Amino acid sequence: MISITKQWIEEGVENIYEATFNFLGILVMVDILTISNNEVSIYEVKSSTEVKDIYLHDVSIQYYVLKNLGFKIKSANVIHINNEYIRDDELDINQLFKIVDVTNEVISMQSNIPNILQEFETYLKDRENEPNIDIGKQCNNPYTCDAKEYCWKVQRNIPDYSIFNIFNLGSKKQIELYNRGIINIDDVPHDFDMTSIQAQAVENYKSKITYIDIENIKSFLQNLTYPIYHLDFETYQQAIPQYKGLKPFEQIPFQYSLHIEYEDGTLEHKEYLAQDSVDSRYELALKLCNDIPNDVTVLAYNMSFEKSVIKRLATLFEEFSEHLLAINDNMQDLMIPFQKKWYVTPSMNGSYSIKYVLPALEPEFEKAYKELDGVQNGSQAMNAFSKLAFLEEDEKQKPRNSLLEYCKLDTLAMVKILYILKNI
Repeated sequence: MISITKQWIEEGVENIYEATFNFLGILVMVDILTISNNEVSIYEVKSSTEVKDIYLHDVSIQYYVLKNLGFKIKSANVIHINNEYIRDDELDINQLFKIVDVTNEVISMQSNIPNILQEFETYLKDRENEPNIDIGKQCNNPYTCDAKEYCWKVQRNIPDYSIFNIFNLGSKKQIELYNRGIINIDDVPHDFDMTSIQAQAVENYKSKITYIDIENIKSFLQNLTYPIYHLDFETYQQAIPQYKGLKPFEQIPFQYSLHIEYEDGTLEHKEYLAQDSVDSRYELALKLCNDIPNDVTVLAYNMSFEKSVIKRLATLFEEFSEHLLAINDNMQDLMIPFQKKWYVTPSMNGSYSIKYVLPALEPEFEKAYKELDGVQNGSQAMNAFSKLAFLEEDEKQKPRNSLLEYCKLDTLAMVKILYILKNI
């Protein structure tokens, strides 16, 4: 790549992608290098919606290498997604991206780069001693460190469940406890500064006792009327909006599962899975209105997500708006008993996320998810649907079946959680 970059520059190519350079063993690849009148401009392209500090480090080392190789640098820039852009019939590239000039910021960082490089070189040359960097905010910020598992488990014997798992405690408080030599939750002092929810999570873990507020749970259940429609959506996001009316990274629903639970315990299942490569939001909204009457109890887990999806559909399709908003008005949140700590077990780890609640209440369901073929969580569902467009027609049915089975299990899990609450 270095030789090709050199060749293209000599041939007068004005725009080079992944332009590659080396200075004293420092290899950099510039996303976009533009050359005009013997000056170059550096462009670092990111899929985020803002300029982050970590990006400045990326650009500054590129600037450092090119400057030392004798290039006259006109500007250094970060290109990122404009999250306010709404696509029309045609994609407007100039509106989709924002170009931010960070030349001054990058120049101000140049004086410190030799010291940083010297530190790196010292680490690399020392083959006898591995770096011994203690646990700190750098373990997860700006990204999770690739060496975290080794440093925590091998070097320091941090157990699978420790003070770093206390619900919503935050890294600052976690590190404060760690620096005081406290790793196990049983050792957290009673007077340690925490919120009431964090303190309750700690006490629940220490006591090893399940707490159930029967009266409040009964009141919650009394607000549910049969039949109950258990609803779960799957969505995906695109940095580059594919269809008219979409914004970058907007949640696009492509699937839902619906378990209808009758008072006698009978279950009826309905579902929808979009065809790939088409804008199926209208079809999904139509089927949702056909499947869910506008005057029934709809149950979701963490309903804010389902409500936001439905609200967006109501905004897009006026003919369904009244019906969709009625569905939202009738929605109840199955997360409430756990969020309000009416039902708490030590194995929930202080969390009310369904990924902790479900295995705590019904361990067999966790096994059921692991036995699913191909799609076992929301991220995998998103990826599986995104890849459908690139498959041959005879290859699509298997991943489509996997998506259907996964989403079906999500709403069946809600049925099971509700059953447990009703039988306390």
